Amino acid sequence: MDGGKTRLLRYPPLAMKTTTPQAPASSKRPAATFGGSLKGTAKTIDKTRAEAFVERAWEQDILPTITEYIRIPNKSPHFDPKWQENGHMKKAADLIEAWCKKRKLPGLKVERVQLPNRTPLLFMELPGPSGSSNQGDDTVVLYGHLDKQPEMVGWRQGLGPWQPVREGDRLYGRGGADDGYAAFASLTALEILAEQGIPHARCVILIEGCEESGSYDLPFYIDHLEKRIGSPSLVVCLDSGCGDYERMWSTTSLRGLVGGDLVVEILREGVHSGDAGGVVPDSFRIARAVLSRLEDQASGEIVPKAFHAKIPPERVEGAKACAKILGKKGYARFPWVEGAKPQGTDPAEILLNRTWRPALAVTGAEGLPAIKDAGNVLRPRTALKLALRIPPTVDGDKAAAALKQILEKNPPHGAKVAFQNGGGTSGWNAPKLERWLERAVDDASKTFFGKPAASMGEGGTIPFMGMLGRKFPKAQFVITGVLGPESNAHGPNEFLHVPTAKKLTGAVAAIVADHFTRA
Repeated sequence: MDGGKTRLLRYPPLAMKTTTPQAPASSKRPAATFGGSLKGTAKTIDKTRAEAFVERAWEQDILPTITEYIRIPNKSPHFDPKWQENGHMKKAADLIEAWCKKRKLPGLKVERVQLPNRTPLLFMELPGPSGSSNQGDDTVVLYGHLDKQPEMVGWRQGLGPWQPVREGDRLYGRGGADDGYAAFASLTALEILAEQGIPHARCVILIEGCEESGSYDLPFYIDHLEKRIGSPSLVVCLDSGCGDYERMWSTTSLRGLVGGDLVVEILREGVHSGDAGGVVPDSFRIARAVLSRLEDQASGEIVPKAFHAKIPPERVEGAKACAKILGKKGYARFPWVEGAKPQGTDPAEILLNRTWRPALAVTGAEGLPAIKDAGNVLRPRTALKLALRIPPTVDGDKAAAALKQILEKNPPHGAKVAFQNGGGTSGWNAPKLERWLERAVDDASKTFFGKPAASMGEGGTIPFMGMLGRKFPKAQFVITGVLGPESNAHGPNEFLHVPTAKKLTGAVAAIVADHFTRA
């Protein structure tokens, strides 16, 4: 983490390298009205009408607002410890809250909840049709977040994390796809239903402010708002990925995460490498030796059994089905250097490596000067930031404790070795979809994408899912998103694939409608 003050920058207007045709100036977005009947009366969404509504909504209202959102460097608290003083989180919440309050949805309540010394949460509530229950087990929860990952280096010329640029289908900039679009897509989906007079259950929308830091504030809000949230029967999360942009993808599992800092100290201060070389062991070599206890450096396989889990047969079969759709595209989408290859050759096994097997990444380092500043000095200290992805069913807290014990025991050469700031987050394995929901997701994909739905596990972590899964074990879950090939969340050149976001908006509306008449 960088505790330094974030510099407030002035940003240029949105750069439009290619433009998408805009609706005529005289075209006005229709006010949403709600004339839905009570549960039991099915009404199919008019696709043509819904697509026209979504196109107007995104081009006239949503994209201009997301453009402003991208400009705000509202980094998650782990990456901006002075987030309250800097004010970027408040500015992002203000922007999204103001947009939401302008929606013409009868009965919609939009509120910012702010517990002391915690990131803000936007809480929205939309009642079901007149005569239906406003509480209870027929609530739909829709989830997203407004905090962002840090800048990251490597953005190509003309792009930047806080510099929104639209090139055809892509809107570049940090946070548009992860996960700034969620609040806009969720409310617009409900507007589609209102505009067409299609009933839905009571809906609650939660937009949190510290997902990228592990959602450590969210449990306090879930407890604080427990009675107002109710007991959801359906949870829709828009913070996940998609295998391609051709269909709707749902997420079947999420890996957990153990993170922390491996710190190796061998000297009190740096010394001449010629004088001490061969006498004082290099701190980087000690760190490498300690990491070898965890990871086979040749294969990348995680060695200790504590970080492995048996892969359920249905997830193995799911990976095989997904591999048939994606083939080599499942890994070719990454920005490989020429000649580089993945860990493995079988597409299905590579998908399982990404979703159900543990994997280590060293995501940061200290004690290593820049190459241009490096002298012939044997350094006193090496610190590495570790991110260990763990299978969905491995307990995050137990994994964190096991990792600390493995790294710290019997330090080589008597060096001081510590695993600091460590913590674990458990993953999530989705319950089996009920028949109505499986059918609803597939129908929604066919309607708005033109192809059947697909599903796969994801390698990332969404702490909210495990949290809500434990609290509401009877709820059904649709975890989806727009983070597809090359979208590069958390990295340079992150973009929102606009056509996919539009189609997904319509698909969410269809699923929420089917939830109301489920059988």
